[in-house]
Amino acid sequence: MNAPQQALNGKEANNLMICEHCDTVYRRRELARGETARCLRCDAVLERHQRIGTNGMLALVLTAMVVFIQANIWPIVTLGLNGQEISTTLWGTIIMMWNDHSQVVSILAAATLFFFPLAKMLTLGWVLFFARRGERAPGFATAMTILHYVGPWTMNEVFVLGALVAIVKAHVYFDVLPNPGIFAYAVLMLLITIFASVDMRRLWDLTEAPPA
Repeated sequence: MNAPQQALNGKEANNLMICEHCDTVYRRRELARGETARCLRCDAVLERHQRIGTNGMLALVLTAMVVFIQANIWPIVTLGLNGQEISTTLWGTIIMMWNDHSQVVSILAAATLFFFPLAKMLTLGWVLFFARRGERAPGFATAMTILHYVGPWTMNEVFVLGALVAIVKAHVYFDVLPNPGIFAYAVLMLLITIFASVDMRRLWDLTEAPPA
């Protein structure tokens, strides 16, 4: 087989997509805005139209990292009782739980609210930095695997909802004042939700592997 035939076959292969649930093969076509491609055999979602390009995603990731820093250095809430007030950050709460013999909970909180979101943003930023030029980043396959497994473990939305419920309940016993940290976490929750709605698998098609 000569080189032009190999190139043609590679191009055709990129236009094919396989249902990951029933292995049916389809020929890919451009989706219109709001359109979703579904498998005719098992009705699984094959692909959704993506309104956000790689440059837009990279801008969102950088914004999320700035908000992430603010969320971790600003106090989350201030509690007041009998004229005394105490404020704490996320890490202040984690350290407090650790010292209060709740090590398992503190480790889970640190992992799902700090380390996993940080790993997701750094990995995503690394991949998108090269993808905006149509290139695959070094360690692309490993980075995509990390994104696949880390994504479900970012629990910022659970934390924000839990914190809001705790603030409402604590208001019965204390003077409760939400601080900028909780609002930063709310913004971060929205940004991470946007990331979750984007199908990162398309980066395999938008980028080209470096020549061997």
